[in-house]
Amino acid sequence: MKRLLQLIPILLGITLLSYALMQTASADTVDMIMQKRGMILTPENQALMRHEMGLDQPFIIQYFQWLGKILTGDMGYSYFKNTDVFPLFMKALPSTLLLTLSSIVTTICISIPLGIISAVKQNKITDYIIRFFSFIGNALPGFFVALMLLLIFALWLGWLPVMGNNGFVSIILPTLTLAIAMSSKYTRQVRATVLEELNKDYVTGCLARGLKGRTIILANVLKNSMLTIVTLLALSVGSLLGGTAITESIFMWPGVGKLVVDAIGNRDYAIIQVYVIWMAIIYVGINLITDIIYHFLDPRIRLRGEG
Repeated sequence: MKRLLQLIPILLGITLLSYALMQTASADTVDMIMQKRGMILTPENQALMRHEMGLDQPFIIQYFQWLGKILTGDMGYSYFKNTDVFPLFMKALPSTLLLTLSSIVTTICISIPLGIISAVKQNKITDYIIRFFSFIGNALPGFFVALMLLLIFALWLGWLPVMGNNGFVSIILPTLTLAIAMSSKYTRQVRATVLEELNKDYVTGCLARGLKGRTIILANVLKNSMLTIVTLLALSVGSLLGGTAITESIFMWPGVGKLVVDAIGNRDYAIIQVYVIWMAIIYVGINLITDIIYHFLDPRIRLRGEG
């Protein structure tokens, strides 16, 4: 409950800061709307539209009016797409959620087994091979990986579509683009965490009692390594739910990332402000959920809280 109460001023501060930054933008919203509609930019027309939009009022009044609309579900109006922001955002969100889920599942299926194998086979040929490819995957820029996957699987082999969302096969290349980078990074992290656990006394005690290596790793080492793994996954889920702008733009994936990139290009401030709030809620919520998971995974944290 304390953490939930602490989230309120954090979110309010983020909304105030984002609204203030939008107000200091170089482009004038009224001028851009009038130009798009083909209206004559006269001082009278500009003053009239400012009054209609409430932009002639003091900043703090504008902020609270905007915040009140946000809290009631009114996310504003996109004058460039001539529609409310809420349906635009809700239309793009399922694609981002689907891409997030597929990328996280693929990353888990790759990084955790490879990280454990690399740790168990420390300084052997298997360990060197896994570390080499993880280093290469971590060093390659995301846009380069995306373009190479497009070139190989879409253009040369013709196995997968180039872009868009046309069914299950369309998500394979965006998923691989994100999973390659995350798996390369997390494989090394899992390896380091598992190696640290393998050198602890309880592993020696398990071996002395005759437990098999596989049982020790799966029942003890992996469980004790979950704090690090959960932290890494939480950070990835937060960034993925916010939309991966480069990947979604390259593959024309109709997610939140592409929506906000288009909004930045058009200076569609209503969409940008909603995106900032969405990102804030994601990271604050993910951090809270991660702390709750810590409470159940680590008895020391749970007992300290109860004490």
